[in-house]
Amino acid sequence: MKEYKVIETHSPEETFAIGKSLGEQAVPGQVICLDGDLGVGKTVFTQGFAQGLGIDGPVNSPTFTIVQVYEEGRLPLYHFDVYRIGDVEEMDEIGYEEYFYGEGVALIEWSTLIEEIIPETAIHVTIEKDVEQGFDYRRITVE
Repeated sequence: MKEYKVIETHSPEETFAIGKSLGEQAVPGQVICLDGDLGVGKTVFTQGFAQGLGIDGPVNSPTFTIVQVYEEGRLPLYHFDVYRIGDVEEMDEIGYEEYFYGEGVALIEWSTLIEEIIPETAIHVTIEKDVEQGFDYRRITVE
């Protein structure tokens, strides 16, 4: 049975802190699936995650390159954004297995688009808004 953890945040700084905490706990070969609508804070979460790995430089979504590699932290971070991927075969072309099963951590935005190649051991993080709770409110589910 899958274990769920739901965290509510009320500011981008809190969302960043949740990402940072997960980054501090990350281990080699881990795959983190990060999903949520446009504008929910996936990039803010990822920036926190990167900082948790000890990566101080700017971290942005690799919108046009599919994967961005950051090697200056305690573990390499392989940041995927598969939003614009046309076919899962594009992942084969970039050698995704080397990233998913390597010495670093793979963080994949829009992972539902490539579900068939996601390892069963992946951690799934979903960020949702609820405007009735406030503009900056986020519900982050980790499973």
